[in-house]
Amino acid sequence: MSHHALELYDYNVWANKKVLDRLKELPLEIYKQEIQSVFPSISKTMSHIYITEYCWLDILNGKKMGEAMEFGNQLKEQIETKNIESIEKMFFDLSERYKLFFNNQEDMDQKFVLDNPYIRARETSFSEIILHVVNHGTYHRGNITAMLRQMGYKSVMMDYAFFWYS
Repeated sequence: MSHHALELYDYNVWANKKVLDRLKELPLEIYKQEIQSVFPSISKTMSHIYITEYCWLDILNGKKMGEAMEFGNQLKEQIETKNIESIEKMFFDLSERYKLFFNNQEDMDQKFVLDNPYIRARETSFSEIILHVVNHGTYHRGNITAMLRQMGYKSVMMDYAFFWYS
């Protein structure tokens, strides 16, 4: 399982870059344009993806979920104001931190207790968290695709199968 989780994480990095590259091709105002959708703008959606990935890495590194989420909420306003180039750099830096975490793990299927303050504690593994991070990002990149179409623009193909050939 851990090999697949790490490959899917690489896909996640690739897909985030693909959507950011596409956003840089569009008129600048599209990124922060307010629309009626799942999120009020693409910039807020990208910020949400980033903050969530940031929080999960903190959790993987041993921070309590409630503390990680509280810190993520403190970052929200600051990150939502970033331009595409800044958020792209932040995503790159975060992916490097994830890779460092992976390189320091002997067993990605190692179990630990995740104490979710909104639900309950449960046993999980590092690789299962990575699968969640990737699934979460995929879901919200789909939101961005719908938002772009709603504004009259095409998105970009980010299917996992396209990643295989990249």
